[in-house]
Amino acid sequence: MAKKRIGKLKRSAHKVSASTDDLLLAILEQGGDGTKTGRYLLTFKEGATSEGLRFLKSEGGFRVADARDFKNQAVNFEEVGDAEALVFPEIGVALLGGGAASARGLNTEALIAEDSPTHSIDHEYFMFATHLNPPDYLKGALRAVETIYADLTESEITGEVSPEVLGVTWGLAACKVPGSNFNGNGIKVAVLDTGFDLGHPEFAGRAFVPHTFVGQPVQDLHGHGTHTTGTACGPVTPPGPIQRYGIGFRTQIFAGKVLTNTGTGSQAQVLSGMNWAIANRCAVISMSLGAQIPAQPSYTSAGAAALAAGCLIVAAAGNASTRPGHIAPVLAPANSPTIMSVAALDNALRVAAFSCGGKVDIAGPGVGVFSSWPRPTLHNTISGTSMATPHVAGCATLWAQSNPALRGLALRAKLIATARHLPYLHTDVGAGLVQAP
Repeated sequence: MAKKRIGKLKRSAHKVSASTDDLLLAILEQGGDGTKTGRYLLTFKEGATSEGLRFLKSEGGFRVADARDFKNQAVNFEEVGDAEALVFPEIGVALLGGGAASARGLNTEALIAEDSPTHSIDHEYFMFATHLNPPDYLKGALRAVETIYADLTESEITGEVSPEVLGVTWGLAACKVPGSNFNGNGIKVAVLDTGFDLGHPEFAGRAFVPHTFVGQPVQDLHGHGTHTTGTACGPVTPPGPIQRYGIGFRTQIFAGKVLTNTGTGSQAQVLSGMNWAIANRCAVISMSLGAQIPAQPSYTSAGAAALAAGCLIVAAAGNASTRPGHIAPVLAPANSPTIMSVAALDNALRVAAFSCGGKVDIAGPGVGVFSSWPRPTLHNTISGTSMATPHVAGCATLWAQSNPALRGLALRAKLIATARHLPYLHTDVGAGLVQAP
């Protein structure tokens, strides 16, 4: 039975419909590069998506699925059937099955020829909710789910906050959220993460548009997605003696599960969530995830498409530094020029020891951040650039509500122009600490 399972994985793992688990296990069995899925991403030249779609079908002979085949472009990977390619038209990117690409003898030279609609062809990578060592994680994928869960949650700093502490979190106070006259009403915000606890009592009655891109229910069994959503969009007055931890408390929440309950996913799953959020014109797209890889053309194209559509993507810079000794470079997708990169600060407004540096645009509170957590816990206090990112996303929703002209590039410019200056290098904190209107 085990041999049959392995054989099946080898035959199917590189399909566009393959699950994250199948991709991970196939890489383990084959002894391949633990950072790559074995599939490829084609990024089309600007404005050439339709031509690229025809190119894949006619020249490449691929069986092609299109995100537009699904309502509101909410792709279900399990329903693409035997497709060998999947096109994300909003962002100008296509996923290719590794086996199909190899069988057709596709190579970089042919695909990026001068008369080709393709800008680049690149390996697809695994993505993570927080900074992890991918090879170590892949070894752990064969362990019990409970063990993997423990490994992932230990990668963020945890602590306790007394429930008797009232008022607002230090992060909201530092960002001047309590004094704002805005609440995010009428603004769509997409949080692309590990999902959300849709039964969380402090979000009862809120407008949610949930969708999963990983073959698991949106219900968050990890915690990361519920925490980040809580900061960006949580309630103004949580019941009981609980401090306020949420910013855009009247936003419409698009909860995109692009990472599994073990906190991992593929680049295509993340891109499908970005494509969905842009297709639905979410003014703000929050992404507390990444991988230690160079800037990816697919992410850069997605960021540019978002800006052109009046959307703004903010993403975590990463937690791989050990300051002051080692400052690690910003992770993808935050290292793309079209995506806003967020560094983390502590409650003394110092750069967090773990915060990555280099291509940093802005900073947010990221140490000891209190927010929502899946039931029965309800709340947790953790740290990371993952926690700083939804502070920026939440403030962005308030600015977007304040003026309908503040969309895309204009919203990005406003966040940078109004940030609180800090006495640190631009490569550490960008324009400074994000501020609410």
